[in-house]
Amino acid sequence: MSSEQPSADFYSGKKIAVTGGSGFLGSHVVDRLGALGIEPAVPRSKDYDLTREDDVARFYADFKPEIVLHLAARVGGIGANSKNPGAYWYDNLMMGALLLEHARRNSVDKFVQLGTICSYPKFAQIPFRESELWDGYPEETNAPYGIAKKALLAGAQGYREQYNLDVIYLMPVNLYGPRDNFDLESSHVIPALIRKMIEATERGEDVDLWGDGTPSREFLFVDECARGILLATERYDEPEPVNLGAGFEITIKDLADTIAHATGFTGNINWDTTKPGGQPRRKLDTTRAREAFGFEAAVGFDEGIARTVEWFREHRDWIDADVSRRAAAERRAAARQ
Repeated sequence: MSSEQPSADFYSGKKIAVTGGSGFLGSHVVDRLGALGIEPAVPRSKDYDLTREDDVARFYADFKPEIVLHLAARVGGIGANSKNPGAYWYDNLMMGALLLEHARRNSVDKFVQLGTICSYPKFAQIPFRESELWDGYPEETNAPYGIAKKALLAGAQGYREQYNLDVIYLMPVNLYGPRDNFDLESSHVIPALIRKMIEATERGEDVDLWGDGTPSREFLFVDECARGILLATERYDEPEPVNLGAGFEITIKDLADTIAHATGFTGNINWDTTKPGGQPRRKLDTTRAREAFGFEAAVGFDEGIARTVEWFREHRDWIDADVSRRAAAERRAAARQ
């Protein structure tokens, strides 16, 4: 596998802003920029509500970025998407649209918009190819989020065509790794399984999981995604969207078995088939990323899971505090609506 690295020469001296830079993916992008000698601007949500135009205008006025990496998103697993379809649609659409429009007004050199593979049709052909993104409606439980992100692709292409704004659009597969969200109310499947299985082992309990375990997913280690984003920022300048993934799929049942082994969980796994399992299959065609900017995932899945489990064990006190912080932020967001 290729492990090409971003060039310090490209980023040297540039003023870069990373929305969501204190979050899961964003913090890894910030770390990688730091390793290149760049200290990017990171707008904090307590200071800038990026769903509000006045705050977005102030963000650009304060930081004057030449490159904007828009990684901020409001997102969660199946349960969180089911509870917040309107909020996830609105917040993600507004953030992207306002940041893109004000990038145009401020003549930024490059704008990087992150999409999501949740935008793909529910029954997309395997592997998912970028050319088939518009061939159907997304899986229902995360459709509002996926459609909001897909609308931003249309906006990015429109701004490139009309205003000659250099916008690229990247679609990461499901991410996992250190600093993930381990709040069971809103986490994705890997951090949820890790936490559930470690805590169930400590209590001597079984684990209950949604669905029947047959849907498949593809996962990319978060630091690999950060590397891919920076490679694309440096090397890619085309209107077409690009998948960022590892190019493999695993069923949720096999995933559960893998995490059980990694965490030492030996109890029973009970599948609740009255609950949704999400999109039937996910596996990306990663050819475009490899050919366009030399990105291929280099961290193996077993290695990535082991590193994530180790990080969770070492940071549980910090994680519990972070869960409390996230809950408070969600309450504040709900109060503003």
